[in-house]
Amino acid sequence: MQTIGLIGGMSWESSAEYYRIINQEANRRLGGVRSAQCLMYSVDFEDIKRMQHEGDWDSLAQAMQEAASRLERGGADFIVLCTNTMHRVANAISSAVSLPLLHIADPTADRIRAAGFNRIGLLGTAFTMEQDFYKGRLHERHGLDVIVPDEEDRRIVHEIIYKELVLGVIKPESRHAYRDIIARLIERGAQGIILGCTEIMLLVSDEDSAVPLFDTTTIHAVAAVDRALTVG
Repeated sequence: MQTIGLIGGMSWESSAEYYRIINQEANRRLGGVRSAQCLMYSVDFEDIKRMQHEGDWDSLAQAMQEAASRLERGGADFIVLCTNTMHRVANAISSAVSLPLLHIADPTADRIRAAGFNRIGLLGTAFTMEQDFYKGRLHERHGLDVIVPDEEDRRIVHEIIYKELVLGVIKPESRHAYRDIIARLIERGAQGIILGCTEIMLLVSDEDSAVPLFDTTTIHAVAAVDRALTVG
């Protein structure tokens, strides 16, 4: 079994889900009292949030590079960045360490293609929905047609993430708001919906959508177990 190196804390609410899913999946496959071999370096999200909203991506890249270097020194075999938004600096992370980075968009796209879909809705932070680092990878590497909510819906999705979900706050009215936004994406032809922020799975589930949801937290965590058990 390879050692999984997790960069977490963005937020710790979803990082805890990564840890749970990875260990449950490893135990399901291996039996007994087996669990995953992993390391986690968890950052202070207050600093990360501030730099994101200031647009200071150079400092964010440095912070992620340092986290990856700590995991490499600790003996990790590959890196899992437990957040969608911070894949904005994925290339910078890869340039700082010799370890491979398991990019969250790739196993997500594989699941979508396996389901036979090519037009997909994307929910996430404003950074993920509006910038090209995520949508571009899904389109250029995997041939997916990605649609995002309109400006007002993007604002709602983003604010619920940063004001509620990263704090573990789950409100029924926010779930209803996400349901409505998902419905509008479906009206525009989305065959499925990417939950492209690792906290969104805390708020919505399959019953909130008329089309399949692709939960990046679970998909990414399971892909980490796949790699840990099959590579090397």
